[in-house]
Amino acid sequence: MAATLIWISLLVGLLAGLGGTEIQQTTLHPLVGRVFVYTLDHDAFLQLPEHVAVPVTYHAHLQGHPDLPRWLRYTQRSPHHPGFLYGTATPEDLGHQVIEVTAYNRDSFDTTRQRLVLLIADPEGPLLPYQAEFLVRSHDVEEVLPSTPASLFLTALGGLWEPGDLQLINITSALDRGGRVPLPIEGRKEGVYIKVGSASPFSTCLKMVASPDSQARCAQGQPPLLSCYDTLAPHFRVDWCNVSLATARDFLTDALVTLLVPLLVALLLTLLLAYVMCCRREGRLKRDLATSDIQMVHHCTIRGNTEELRQMAASREVPRPLSTLPMFNVRTGERLPPQVDSAQVPLILDQH
Repeated sequence: MAATLIWISLLVGLLAGLGGTEIQQTTLHPLVGRVFVYTLDHDAFLQLPEHVAVPVTYHAHLQGHPDLPRWLRYTQRSPHHPGFLYGTATPEDLGHQVIEVTAYNRDSFDTTRQRLVLLIADPEGPLLPYQAEFLVRSHDVEEVLPSTPASLFLTALGGLWEPGDLQLINITSALDRGGRVPLPIEGRKEGVYIKVGSASPFSTCLKMVASPDSQARCAQGQPPLLSCYDTLAPHFRVDWCNVSLATARDFLTDALVTLLVPLLVALLLTLLLAYVMCCRREGRLKRDLATSDIQMVHHCTIRGNTEELRQMAASREVPRPLSTLPMFNVRTGERLPPQVDSAQVPLILDQH
């Protein structure tokens, strides 16, 4: 009975919380090709008093859909930690998207809803054709999503790359890339992939890390070649064997080469064939002049005789072969009329 009363009180509290839910709206401006991070903070989201810690969980989804858009992820370490919405929008996501977030207070069962209006636009400034991705094994994804550690990473990376124009492209948990969940031992982290872009070319140090010689050393279990000081240590422990460099390619040139080269080859072959067929013809007069008189007389004679035999064969009248007539006797040549009863004809005729 007591358990029933407890469940009834909890249900009443939950319904009361749902009835008093107020939808807050916030407008955000993600950029295409730049990492977007939004922190779901307990105090700001639920408007709690200071120094009040309550367990809160969140549920986020695209308006009118059960899940988030494909470019956006949600993570939260525990109900006592803040939640994060993060990801990198693509050109296909340009425009207007609305994310609905519901917060659940695990102590009072109160709920609070918030609507995030995302106005996704193209970034301003130069393009970032040079991109590098680093695997940081000393952090979880929730530890680098806040602005402070992210800025610290870019500042430390500036010692290996030209500083000033580094931009965060994407942040991905190593678990989303097929990594394993670490053992519950202090100091073990899941790992996180951090992709950085820049308008400046790669430094010599980064090129050496991604060189085939360094990859060969990594395959043998040895550290790669690093010609400069690791400015990311000791705050970030980077797996230098998992550094990948990528340069944006201009596919317009490849498309033009792919289309124009076959067209030019086909045009040249067409012109060559037209020249051979039209411009290199000797002509009948030139051919006859190059042919000897004896050969011409021989050819004309054969042709005339052939025509004469064809005319004779077409005009001759030849009776039908006897073997094609009915009841023909091969030995005697006698023809029997069709009305004769074949049963009365002797099998062996008299020979004359």
